[in-house]
Amino acid sequence: MARNLSKRLPHEIPSWVPDGETMFITVNCLHRGINSWANEQAFRGIQQAAEYYEDQCFWWVNLLMVMPDHTHGLISFNNGKRSMKDTVNLWKRYLTRNQGIDWQKDFFDHRIRNQDFYEEKAHYIRMNPVRAGLCEKPEDWPYVWQKQNS
Repeated sequence: MARNLSKRLPHEIPSWVPDGETMFITVNCLHRGINSWANEQAFRGIQQAAEYYEDQCFWWVNLLMVMPDHTHGLISFNNGKRSMKDTVNLWKRYLTRNQGIDWQKDFFDHRIRNQDFYEEKAHYIRMNPVRAGLCEKPEDWPYVWQKQNS
């Protein structure tokens, strides 16, 4: 008898982690290798949805980078209001309905443990379009939303 051996990612922040800790998040487009998101309309929709969830105090986005087929973020979650998994899934569902974005199931998350790790991940995110050959300098990539103090 064949069993489905694919594992589901838990996406639950342990109870001992203080609320509001920053997480490194990666969300992938269903169809990898196709430029689905690196355009002004898609980026604006993704940013507006992120701002809406921030206004609702579900999360606080420090840095959000939209690439052609995936998105990276440094995001803090308000787990007292809604879990990280629920918040990301609601955001994805909203964007599916309103922007026609097809997502891969689940997402990748990793807790940022200190300022050095935060800076390392922020640098990784900012350099993503450079490494992909989409621009020469990080500041040339237009599809990034970053708070002033990040």
